[in-house]
Amino acid sequence: MSVIVCRPEQVAHPYYVEGLGVNIHSSQEFCYAIYHHPMLFLDKFADQSVIDFIRDELGMGFLAARMEQRIKTKEKPEELMLMFMQECDYYTGAELNRFRQTVTSFRRMTPLEYAKAKTDYLVRFKQYGKAITGYEAILEEADDKKDDLFIGKVWNNLGACYARIFQFQKAMDAYEKAYTRKKDLKILEKMYHLTCLCPDLELKDRYRSLVSQQLKEQWDKDFDQAGEKAAGSEELKKLDELFQKDSIRRAEAAGNLVEEWKKEYRAMG
Repeated sequence: MSVIVCRPEQVAHPYYVEGLGVNIHSSQEFCYAIYHHPMLFLDKFADQSVIDFIRDELGMGFLAARMEQRIKTKEKPEELMLMFMQECDYYTGAELNRFRQTVTSFRRMTPLEYAKAKTDYLVRFKQYGKAITGYEAILEEADDKKDDLFIGKVWNNLGACYARIFQFQKAMDAYEKAYTRKKDLKILEKMYHLTCLCPDLELKDRYRSLVSQQLKEQWDKDFDQAGEKAAGSEELKKLDELFQKDSIRRAEAAGNLVEEWKKEYRAMG
């Protein structure tokens, strides 16, 4: 994510937004992040760390004091967010009204729908480990309380997360449960593609019978095209460069690359 800075402020200790992976250095940046990603702040904007940042780093002591008072009276976080953005005068009244409508729509969700929306946000920012935990918690809580469509979506998203961290068997199991609920051909296609990625996997008979030769040919074509696109990815370029080195430099570079991947994987958790 890129953040537009309109008025630099002397911030000694920036506020780190974990979901976005960025440091906030100004009130304008904070407004921008809140406006475009309210789901990341709805449940934490009343935290003391936010109040401290507004008071100590942004130099908005009076506003921080007002917010602390509102927190004591159990003010909703979205109202605190609006209070902050109004004070910064970064967005117009019309824009703030649209923001209010957005957060109001979140509050109209059922607890499980809201939990899914928050978890979907984690996926958006590639925090797959946390997303897996979130989806599993939703499924445990939901049981048979929700309709098949909702549960199917959760299983589908869980399968996608497992696939992104190369746990293909768990991804297949999740997709099977999603297909049982949704009967969506796109889910069946994902299951088929998993068998292409992992030869140890295969479609069960009841699913294989649903895949016509025409579908298989189309899915194979899509899979090949996706592979060609991925061939130009930065990760594969790194591997290609790696194998162009001599044996000593290659071993050193391989170690560095693995360490880099380990850090990225741990960041997913």
